[in-house]
Amino acid sequence: MLTPFLKRTHIAILLLAISMSAVAVEEVEKTEAGGSRQFIDVEDGWFDLGSFLDKAHGFVPVISPITEPAVGYGAVGALVFVDRDTPGEGQAGVRPNIAAVGAMATENGSRGKFAAHLGTWMDGNLRTLIGVADADVNLEFFGLGGDRNSGRQGLDYTIAARGGVIGGSYRLGKSPFWAGLKYARASTNVSLDAGNALPPPVPPLDLELKLAALTPSLTYDTRDNFFTPTHGWYLDLSANIFRQSLGSDRDFEKATFTAIRYQPLTENLYLGARASGTVSSDGTPFYLRPFVSLRGVQAMKYQGEEAAEFEAELRWQFHPRFSLVGFGGAGLARSESRLEDSEKSVSSGGAGFRYLLARRHGLHMGIDVAFGPDDPVFYVVFGTAWLRP
Repeated sequence: MLTPFLKRTHIAILLLAISMSAVAVEEVEKTEAGGSRQFIDVEDGWFDLGSFLDKAHGFVPVISPITEPAVGYGAVGALVFVDRDTPGEGQAGVRPNIAAVGAMATENGSRGKFAAHLGTWMDGNLRTLIGVADADVNLEFFGLGGDRNSGRQGLDYTIAARGGVIGGSYRLGKSPFWAGLKYARASTNVSLDAGNALPPPVPPLDLELKLAALTPSLTYDTRDNFFTPTHGWYLDLSANIFRQSLGSDRDFEKATFTAIRYQPLTENLYLGARASGTVSSDGTPFYLRPFVSLRGVQAMKYQGEEAAEFEAELRWQFHPRFSLVGFGGAGLARSESRLEDSEKSVSSGGAGFRYLLARRHGLHMGIDVAFGPDDPVFYVVFGTAWLRP
């Protein structure tokens, strides 16, 4: 709700940043029974955070880089707490209870602070989310559905957003289907750099809005691992329904369908594929319009009334601890309201490596380098590039 790029780039912080804290707390965690060897896997002798994650209690400091081109390089810092007594812990793909409070800053002057809790209850059958955030983010607007001058510099703007979200999802019986409902509310204010004028697709009323929405969702989830899946489906259909009766200044809708498939090809070769499509109705503020989300493509650069992308990834586990990744994808943004140049396509690809950071949890971590229409971009990846909470 607060800004689309935040959702895209760092929901992983709330879920996986705990893995970055081992070095910082190593001296504190030494015990007579295990000493510092709790960070060594007794089966293969490699560095491993499995034992630490199983025993860790209390808040620990975490710092993780931000590498999204839309805001420039920066970092997010947080105090993160992971509850190891998660209900349903024996189930495949179960999510631990996580609480976090932190802040972010980037080189283009974007700033923000947040607090959130992800909960798992009722033997793993109920997942909850509650969070608040206050952010001032500097972005660029490149128009909707494409730009005849694709190299043209975007319109600089700052969006100040304050708000929160609360919701949850419940497993339907013993099936892999989850029914969810969230309520989000935020106050937003958009300011332009001095001398800049509003482009035609942006009405003046978009500059200051109170937004409130209910988001029902239906999810089908058979992933074999929450952190780095190797097999299974993740299908999700959700709709953001903004209504004045809920506290929003205007009525509009935005719906997204996401399909992710993980499939082992051989004992050491794993294929992943993700397809996603988003549509928006009349009245959607320009900064909430759908955009192409691919590694190597600047967030929100390719926006439209509709957007879709497909990305595939192949991971080769050439060593029990190390793997190589190759990926590529393409996306399209379009707007039916424009008579000329109503769509824009983009493609990207790249490669990376992973290290098996916590063997018992199936948690991999690594770096991807992606090549798109602009400069190369690197990403720090926790678990999977397509992490879903």
